[in-house]
Formats: sequence, C-alpha cells, structure tokens
Amino acid sequence: FAFMLAYTLMNGVSGILIDRLGTRAGYALFVGWWSLCALLHSLARGPLSLGVFRFLLGLGEAGNWPGAVKVVAEWFPAEERSLASGIFNSGSAAGAILAPPVIAFMLLRYGWRSSFVVVGCLGFVWLAVWLRLYRLPERAVTEAAVSRPVKLCQLLKSRFVWSFTLSKIFMDPAWYFYTFWFPEYLNHSRHFSIASIGRYAWIPFLVAGAGSAGGGLIAKAFLICGMSVGSARKSAVSIAALMMTMAIPAVLVDSSATSIAFVSVAMAGYTAGLANMLAMPADVFPAQAVASVYGLASMGAGFGGMIFMLLTGWLVDRYSYVPAFLVFGLIPMVWCLVLWTLPGWVPQD
Repeated sequence: FAFMLAYTLMNGVSGILIDRLGTRAGYALFVGWWSLCALLHSLARGPLSLGVFRFLLGLGEAGNWPGAVKVVAEWFPAEERSLASGIFNSGSAAGAILAPPVIAFMLLRYGWRSSFVVVGCLGFVWLAVWLRLYRLPERAVTEAAVSRPVKLCQLLKSRFVWSFTLSKIFMDPAWYFYTFWFPEYLNHSRHFSIASIGRYAWIPFLVAGAGSAGGGLIAKAFLICGMSVGSARKSAVSIAALMMTMAIPAVLVDSSATSIAFVSVAMAGYTAGLANMLAMPADVFPAQAVASVYGLASMGAGFGGMIFMLLTGWLVDRYSYVPAFLVFGLIPMVWCLVLWTLPGWVPQD
C-alpha cells in the first residue's frame, strides 16, 4: 500500500518535472532516486522502516512511464510510436520472467538483503549508461525551440486528458489484478504449490512480452492499409480489449493449463493496448508536454487501481474468484467504449 500510494501521488508530479527538466536530466533524477531507495531496503529493520523505504521507492518508480513516453515522442514519428512503445514495454515482461529465479537465487544464497543491493546497483549502472549515451535528436531540439510550453492549467482543461485518464482507470487495474492476484488464484483455487507457481506463473508474462510488440505491429499494419493515425490506434486497442475478455473463460475451465493459456492471451491484450496508449499523448500534444499528460492520467488510474483492488478482495472473500475474473474481463470493454465515444480522445482524423 505504501508503494502504491507514493507511486499514484507522484505520477501527477513526475511527468511535470520531466517535462520541465528535460528527458535526460529528468529521467536520470528518478532512476537515481529509485536506485538509492532500492539500496536502502537492505537496511530495513522492521515493518515500519520497510514501509518507509517502499514509499520512497514508489516516488522514484513514478518517473518511469512519463519519461519513457517522452523519449518515444522525441525520437519517433507518429506512425512508428506504437511499435517503439511496444518494443520498450516488452522489457517489463522480460524483467518479470527473469526476476523470480534471479532474486530467489540471491535470497537463498546470500540472504534477502543482497537482492536489494544488487537491484539498486544495477539501477546505477543503467544510470551511468543513460547519462553517457542519451541525447536529443535534432528534430526534437528544433521543436523544443519553437514550441511554447504547455501550462498545467491548459492540460487540466483538455478533454483529451480527462478522457485519457478515464480510459486508464478501466485499463490498468486489469494488469494489477494479474500481477497481484493471479499467483494467489493458482494457489487458492487451482491448488498449486509455491514451487508449481514458480514453474508456471512466468508463462503469461512471456506471452505478454510478445503482445507488447504485437500491439505496435497491429497499429502499423493498419497504417500501411491507409488508416489515419487515430483510427489505427483505436482499432488496435479494440482488438486488445477483445483479447482481454479471455479472462472470463479462464476462471470457468477445468484445466489449469487452459486457464493459464487464457490468462496469457488476456495479459497480451493488455500490453498490446498499452503499446498504443503510450503513443497517444504525443499524437495530441507536443513532446514538451507528453510526460505531464501521461503522469496525470496515471495518477487517476492509480486511484482507480486501488478501488478495484479493494473490490477484488471483497469479491474473493464474499464470493469467489469467478466474479473477480468477470469484472476484469469486462472492464476493458468500458476502456474501449471511452476510446470510441468520448470527444477529444485521439488525434483528429
């Protein structure tokens, strides 16, 4: 809770800071903070100190997505942004696959504190490479020189920002559900042991990594067919939302393998949709404002995620996992409906 609270609140600030400081310095600030806080976890002496360090880590985590969105906006034209976003986002899935065995090895071999030290040090290695290599392309330098800064009050008056935030409220909680609840579902309802969860729970994340790049390819295919950028994004997200409805049969089938397969498709749908969502702010706003837009929307989505997590716990305790899977199989349809109906949502065709 401490991590999610800090992450949610800071999302509203991180994008604005990155837009003001610039991508190179802003991203470096958040990664440096995140890496230091990861190291601090190794000094925890009890639940309170661990909670404090989790809160501080959440503050740093909030800079990742706004910074990444801004990098894509600076480096890629509109027709390539979905694919670029899908490729970089596949790294999240790769990390989710690699982390459990690596961390488990560190924990068993050297103790739990060592895992935080290693992760924190890796963050500083990444930071050194970033500061040495990252530069703005000439196109972005020129655009920054001629563009006027977008004020926060202008963003808060934008229909796009509010509808984009509303869509993420019905999109992101599905990912939180699979990340936080699916292993528990395998244990509670499918009677998987902890060892079995470790052997099989990585599979949906592997498929999700492929879905991330696939979402960008779908949008690019629509563009090649002659669709406008806005129509291509909307159509790709619609396919992704349909894939996410596979959560519903996942809880109804008898076979655990089939259930994992359905969840894998649903998670791939989320990442396919996310690849296009990451590209949308740059379709409407200049690169100097996209981090702020995504950060504000993610703050709203974070609060929505908290509400949906409370709802999930209530449904599981009161009934079973069946209504929970139904909810997270159906809310992507709301996300899709927002995309198609609310004004100001996507670039004008």
